[in-house]
Amino acid sequence: MSSRSLNRVMLIGNLTRDPELRYTPQGTPVCTFGLATNRSWTPSSGGERQEETEFHRIVSWNKLAELCAELLFKGRKVFVEGRLQTRNWTDAQGQERTTVETVIDNMIVLDSRRKEGQVAGGQYKQAGYVEETTPVSEEVVSVSEEAVAAPKKSAKKTTKKESAAGKSKQADKEEKVNPDDIPF
Repeated sequence: MSSRSLNRVMLIGNLTRDPELRYTPQGTPVCTFGLATNRSWTPSSGGERQEETEFHRIVSWNKLAELCAELLFKGRKVFVEGRLQTRNWTDAQGQERTTVETVIDNMIVLDSRRKEGQVAGGQYKQAGYVEETTPVSEEVVSVSEEAVAAPKKSAKKTTKKESAAGKSKQADKEEKVNPDDIPF
């Protein structure tokens, strides 16, 4: 007879420290960081509003670990989803220790805060995906103008390769990505 069980954790909170990215001896990335969650309530007997903070140890592996290390920093609000894991280990003094951690398989950044000195779009601007000075409204207007304008006819006949290359260049132009629209 099989029995069903579920080990699923979903948390929304703020990072208590910057993520720490390390690699196992086999080269697998692992990222750890702290997450604080808050809850508040008013006692049924009346009185002042109470508040409580829980601190969670979060662990991510592989590509998600690299993304966490790249996108997250202290104070950032995130949603994480994963499973609880209890781990036993021995410290430097020989004492047996137990750690409960959340091993995540999903992470979503919930705020648009930037690190101090970081420009919106950061690495995306460096890669040429985002124009620095063009506001979104102007970009929308220019795209609609290009879409409405009829293509000019040329006397030269183009080959299929030249036509495909032209379309590829135009597609590269139009695929500008706003980093704030990326869901992670």
